[in-house]
Amino acid sequence: MATQNPQLPSNDLVNNPGIHTSEHWFEYPVRAQPHHTDYAGIVWHGNYLRWMEEARIEYFRSIGIEFADLVALGCDLPVVELSIRYHNPIKLGIKAIVKTRMELTGVRMNWDYAIVSSDGEQLFVSAKVTLVPVDREKSKIMRQLPAAMKDALAKLSGTMKSS
Repeated sequence: MATQNPQLPSNDLVNNPGIHTSEHWFEYPVRAQPHHTDYAGIVWHGNYLRWMEEARIEYFRSIGIEFADLVALGCDLPVVELSIRYHNPIKLGIKAIVKTRMELTGVRMNWDYAIVSSDGEQLFVSAKVTLVPVDREKSKIMRQLPAAMKDALAKLSGTMKSS
């Protein structure tokens, strides 16, 4: 029996290195500090993921969802898919903006990211991350989002597709 190699879904943001602009991007500013960089003063690749998660948490907070409240409700949001493309390195002291937006498909939260220079002229990283809500007690994917989350996400109905 031949084994198939799993493949990530197509991701226009990752496949197209141009900077995408949209009025619906949430922006989270960052600056490359010494603890973010390697010996050459270049941001270590894992820190981009950390910044993307921070931006996602702040995006939730901006629409009234506290991550700690989700945990208290018994909901976790694990990453189930991730694709990332590194276009240009960020060097020590450089300011950047982590831009993110979400599309909701059923209970799947599909996040697009672009980490760009503070003037928006240079693309450093593009990525796509998919999260699903999991019932912490049962360790199973939830069939629907918790009511509080669904209500908060309704604020963004103009920027998301639901199915």
